[in-house]
Amino acid sequence: MALPQPAAPFTAADYLQWEAAQPDKHEYVRGETFAMGGASRRHVTIALNVASALDDVLEGTPCRAYMADMKVQAAEDEAYFYPDVLVTCDPADHRADQFMRAPTLIVEVLSPATAAYDRGEKFSAYRRLASLQDFVLIDPDLRRIEHYRRQGERWELQDIAPEQALELQSLDVTIPWQRVFRNAD
Repeated sequence: MALPQPAAPFTAADYLQWEAAQPDKHEYVRGETFAMGGASRRHVTIALNVASALDDVLEGTPCRAYMADMKVQAAEDEAYFYPDVLVTCDPADHRADQFMRAPTLIVEVLSPATAAYDRGEKFSAYRRLASLQDFVLIDPDLRRIEHYRRQGERWELQDIAPEQALELQSLDVTIPWQRVFRNAD
């Protein structure tokens, strides 16, 4: 009787080729893929609000905002994620077709199913990006914004109070709290 053979590892290159042919999105972490579920109306509205605000204020700068369908390589061939919103100022990223490597800002809109993961393992992988200066978590249910800002080798958390603006010093951008949650009732 033959013994079962271990499966060949699913490499990052395998993932990128496979993902390009899939009808649905999947994230990749150390050889495993994870299907991404659909987003709620509020989730999509908040992501669009943030992306459009960023797009408006970044016009004429070397930085650009991207949404939902653009992957980020969060750890060298170990993790690929689809953040809700990202900003990169890197010219090579602006020419990339499959994924970005040097985001300055990443925004994740939380859902009950992903909140712990976004705060934990995903943020841990994002922190390995030398270019990342700001990581923002937005909770549509609690109408809460958590802003993590890189301060040298550590990350500082600022809870954004209702009616307080989200200030992204690395991009010289301010987004009013009301703009983040506009039409997300």
